[in-house]
Amino acid sequence: MPVAAPRLQAHYVNVVRGALATQFGFTNGHQIPSLSKIVVNCGVGEAVKQPKLLDVVVEELALITGQKPVRRKAKKSISNFGLREGQEIGASVTLRGAKMWEFLDRFVTVSVPRIRDFRGLGTKSFDGRGNYTIGIKEQMIFPEINYDMVEQIHGMDITFVTTAEKDAHAMALLHQLGMPFRGDDKPVIPKVAQPAASPAAA
Repeated sequence: MPVAAPRLQAHYVNVVRGALATQFGFTNGHQIPSLSKIVVNCGVGEAVKQPKLLDVVVEELALITGQKPVRRKAKKSISNFGLREGQEIGASVTLRGAKMWEFLDRFVTVSVPRIRDFRGLGTKSFDGRGNYTIGIKEQMIFPEINYDMVEQIHGMDITFVTTAEKDAHAMALLHQLGMPFRGDDKPVIPKVAQPAASPAAA
C-alpha cells in the first residue's frame, strides 16, 4: 500500500497553495512558494573542553529530528578559545521530504506552545531571500527530550528554507502552515483526526 503523505504536506497541497495563489495573484504554479528543507543547527562551544557534551547533543538532536546529525568541525584555529582547526564544535541535521513535514507539524503544534512566556514568533528573522531562522533557547520544548535525563541546557537554531523569492511570500507560507507569528491571528492548521475506539475499549 502507498504511504500516506504527512498531514501538513497534504494541507499544503490541498489548501495552502490555493490560498497563496489567491493572496498574491500567482498565475503560474511554479511561482507558489514551498518549503524545501529545515536545518537544525546546534553549536557547542563547551565541547572544546568537554568533548562528551557534544555526544549528548548529537543524541538529543537525533531524538528531536528522527535523523542522524552531522558533526560540525571548526574551520580554523582560534588560540584565545583553545580551538583547533578540525575540532568538533557542533552538530546539525538537514530535513527534507516526509521527515521535514513531520518535524514542522510537531514543532508548530506541540513544541512552540511549550516555549516559556510565549507571545508569538518574531517576524524580523527573515534573511531577505525567503528563509526564516528561529533561535531556540532550550531543548526541553521538544517532548522527545526527557527532562530528568538532561545534563545541560542548550539552545539551537532552526532555519526554514523556502523557494520564495520575497520574505513576504515566505512569511505567508509559514503562517499558512501554522507558524504562530507575533501579532498574527491564530494560524489555521488541519485538525488531527481522532482514531475510532476499538471494540475492546468500548
